[in-house]
Amino acid sequence: MNRPTWLKTIICWLFCWLLIGPAYGQGIRKPVWAGQFYEADPGRLNRQLDLWLESAKEASVSGEVVGLIAPHAGYVYSARVAACGYRLVRGLSFDSVVIIGPSHQLAFEGCSIYLRGGFETPLGVVEVDENLARELARYSGFGYIPEAHDREHSVEVQVPFIQKVFPRARIVPVVMGNQTDRTIQALAAALTRATEGKKVLVVASTDLSHFLNRPRANERDGQTIELIKKFDLKTLGRQVERHENIMCGGGPVLALLQYAQKRGPARTEILSYSDSAAVGGPEDRVVGYLAAAVYLERSAGIEDLRPEEKKELLALARRAIETYLETGQGPAYQPASPRLEMRAGAFVTLRQKNQLRGCIGFAEPVFPLWETVAQAAILAATEDPRFPPLRKAELSSLRIEISVLGPLQPVSDISEIKIGRDGLVIREGQRSGLLLPQVATEQGWDRRTFLREVCRKAGLPDNAWKNSRGLFKFEAIVFQE
Repeated sequence: MNRPTWLKTIICWLFCWLLIGPAYGQGIRKPVWAGQFYEADPGRLNRQLDLWLESAKEASVSGEVVGLIAPHAGYVYSARVAACGYRLVRGLSFDSVVIIGPSHQLAFEGCSIYLRGGFETPLGVVEVDENLARELARYSGFGYIPEAHDREHSVEVQVPFIQKVFPRARIVPVVMGNQTDRTIQALAAALTRATEGKKVLVVASTDLSHFLNRPRANERDGQTIELIKKFDLKTLGRQVERHENIMCGGGPVLALLQYAQKRGPARTEILSYSDSAAVGGPEDRVVGYLAAAVYLERSAGIEDLRPEEKKELLALARRAIETYLETGQGPAYQPASPRLEMRAGAFVTLRQKNQLRGCIGFAEPVFPLWETVAQAAILAATEDPRFPPLRKAELSSLRIEISVLGPLQPVSDISEIKIGRDGLVIREGQRSGLLLPQVATEQGWDRRTFLREVCRKAGLPDNAWKNSRGLFKFEAIVFQE
């Protein structure tokens, strides 16, 4: 090998090592705070976790839990509060848990994502979900900064609870640096994309106010909790940007709340609040602790649409088509019923002489229901690629059917699918397909035929549903003119 070639080889090797070496060097992160923040003896730690979880107050929420807010102080101070959150989700099924903690040791921009390996605690090693971590890094643009994880406790103290409650789940540890709006938004958007079709819980790790006297701390924490309950992200974001003494993990909390809002109508349930003075800490230097669940509202009320509200939606769909064919624009509209302002997915089906003439809609609850119906009606009339655009002359004989969709629910076993009640959605990469519940009934399909046909609708192999993590079911209410 001549000298120039040899030098090029060495330079190339060094460049690759610098680029990927730190990532491959992650491996198993050893416990740093065992014996300080929590018990180092595995038997005693197990018994303590059992005791805290069993004694935690029982709670429930009327929706799909997508996240927890949990404290990260030493267990002697905060574990009873944290246990209230983990008890709520103990019986739920999650494949992975994304833990977002604030950086206490290192100032840096963006987030550091632990991409491979695992986290060790006295209870053993929990694996990192490398695929999810890689997708989160790709969508966010954030990478791995070793120093951010070396001695950070905000992520580590969540891990024993996760091991206890979800023994087969994997984790994605994320440490957030400077808690800027840009970082928060980027992480929330990446979470939305990376977790689609997956059973993932997001844990935002934070304590509340720090080192105020107890009356002032309780007052300040009460104000913060009220903002979280109201989803007042604007005020919370402003306070976090100004470094006000409300919570050390304000950025992780905001990322979780923004992520939940992107998933659908979101709510919080406050599960427990306490402070360090309640367990013997000094009353003049108090730290506050909060456990809260973040969940997606069930489409409560959609199945109970009143006859006059259904009539209003059908009239709106017809008016939207007529107005668009006349003017090229949708109608100006203010719904008579405020319940039609709820966000919901919906499809509009058009028929001529009992023959399909168009069907388009929105599976996700992106818009208020009335707006979803108006847009879907116009698209079904003019943009369904299977049919030419509707002509004005066809309006008098046009029949309109509306399907209002409930939330998408992951299918873990096909026995959950009930023909006539459930519709199906399958998503794989850039491909997706949806079939409404009434299609299976109208065609006389059994469950496996229904599954095959939704795969074909997405342009996937007939049996793609067997290995898909992007298979969902949904219920719908259907009404027509």
